[in-house]
Amino acid sequence: MYENSESILSMKGEAFSKRIVKMVQYLHSKQDKTLAPLYNQILRSGTSISANIGEAQFAQSRADFITKLHIAAKEANETRKWLKALHEGSVLTLKQYKSMDDDCNEILSILVSSLKTSKRNAQIIIKS
Repeated sequence: MYENSESILSMKGEAFSKRIVKMVQYLHSKQDKTLAPLYNQILRSGTSISANIGEAQFAQSRADFITKLHIAAKEANETRKWLKALHEGSVLTLKQYKSMDDDCNEILSILVSSLKTSKRNAQIIIKS
């Protein structure tokens, strides 16, 4: 199920992953150390999005491809929750939060669209 590694989803996922890593590095150096477990959670979920998009590119079947994209979507949703918690806890400014959340929402929208298309295509193949 190899897809072009330069797909918009892949590129955006990788860019977001880099932003998450930089954000967590900044938070670890500048913010309250008692929140380190929260920073680690968003690091895991935020970087997992790109990892699962990459896994989907080499899926063994259409079902595996869909499963990997579902996992990426779930991780994006979790990341959105952590971003909101960081903002509501006054760790991220509104500007920082909006920028990260907008990127995450864009990736989530692409993932949902890709899932719908993949599922529709899978049904067409089954009916044929």
